[in-house]
Amino acid sequence: MSHSPVIALFPEASFGAALNCVGIAQELQRLGATPVFICHPGFTGVFAEYGFREYHLRDAAPSSANEAEDYWQSFIRNQLSHFDLDPEAQLPTYVSPTWEAIVDTVEAAEEGLEALLDRIRPDAILLDNVIMFPAIIRAGCPWVRVVSCAETELPDVHVPPYLSGLDPKDKAACRRFEKAYLKATDAAHRRYNAFRKARGLDPLPAGNFLETSPHLNLVLAPTAVRYTRKQPLDEPKFVFLEGCVRSETRFDPPQFPVEDGPLIYMSFGSLGAIDTHLIERMIDVFATVPARFLINVGGFLEAYERVPDNVFLGSWFPQPSVVAQSALFIHHGGNNSYCEALYHGVPSLIMPYCWDGHDNAQRAQATGTGLHMHRSHWTAEELEAAVLALLQDAGMKARLKAISKDMKANPGTSRAASAVLDVLRAKVRAG
Repeated sequence: MSHSPVIALFPEASFGAALNCVGIAQELQRLGATPVFICHPGFTGVFAEYGFREYHLRDAAPSSANEAEDYWQSFIRNQLSHFDLDPEAQLPTYVSPTWEAIVDTVEAAEEGLEALLDRIRPDAILLDNVIMFPAIIRAGCPWVRVVSCAETELPDVHVPPYLSGLDPKDKAACRRFEKAYLKATDAAHRRYNAFRKARGLDPLPAGNFLETSPHLNLVLAPTAVRYTRKQPLDEPKFVFLEGCVRSETRFDPPQFPVEDGPLIYMSFGSLGAIDTHLIERMIDVFATVPARFLINVGGFLEAYERVPDNVFLGSWFPQPSVVAQSALFIHHGGNNSYCEALYHGVPSLIMPYCWDGHDNAQRAQATGTGLHMHRSHWTAEELEAAVLALLQDAGMKARLKAISKDMKANPGTSRAASAVLDVLRAKVRAG
């Protein structure tokens, strides 16, 4: 390549996908490419903070961004009671309306996205999402699918159904969930396929909202927790990443009035922070545990009046740096969080709300890399016992130390960036 290739990264409107893409972009930049970001409303400034140029979707004026944030916060707040349900019960209550909202986003973004891509004229596009935006295929350059959700997003008979949280050996439950999933997503899927057809794209099979890329698919699934598939995903079009951890500013823990005890980090993601009642319950338990706790409460700092001496609340933390210094990570099972815990050799206590959090909670328990606990159905004694058990599990610590060593020897950011540039080199050779 005779010029610095322009790579447009387009993550979904979630911090997990956004920050996963930041890690890849940092390595692309180090290798001489020019990564730029396309931003959904509400994400203006997120990528500029890391030094990358941003292109904002047409409706991302400040008022629109605030409206988008308010919309999703209201959506999640209305779903809080549904997050106590098991994954199959969440299909009609949460998964179905979420897919409807995702299709709404695709339809609303299409015109502005097409205009932005025409303006950027990228050499390649990286899409980190669960759904295809037709403008990406219509842009006429190679596109890369980034699977930063759990590996279950890519189906196989030896892999449990996406979002199910099931053991793959429970075939009857897997079949039942698959049938229920197709029913729950049918209306959104038919509407989406109609939109694809109007934009000149072929329809997708039932339950499928995103095709695999003919060029390259990057899958965030470390070897230690990967499934053995009946039909292996063929390289070089599928590249597995051993973590995808971005470079982040160093975090120095605050001075606690109580200095003794291991450091424990807790974050339920930007939207999970809405459940202030649950976090207050957990803080009451943490006050009795001989440890220091850093808790990400998002934009809800003012909701907490009583904070014990061994707890520090923050609206944001440089997560990779914090996890690297922690003895335990309590989280919602987002794939980015789970993989960062594995990368740094830290056990996970996963209390899933929804989506692939259920899949990662099941996988952590099955692989001995953490514990799965219901997000709210616990007593103070049960939560305290789970935290102490993870802190004291020497076998798990040894297993995670070995996993961390292997992941750090083959960083996913480097593998991802090299694979993307290989696609562009192959295009040049092909003429």
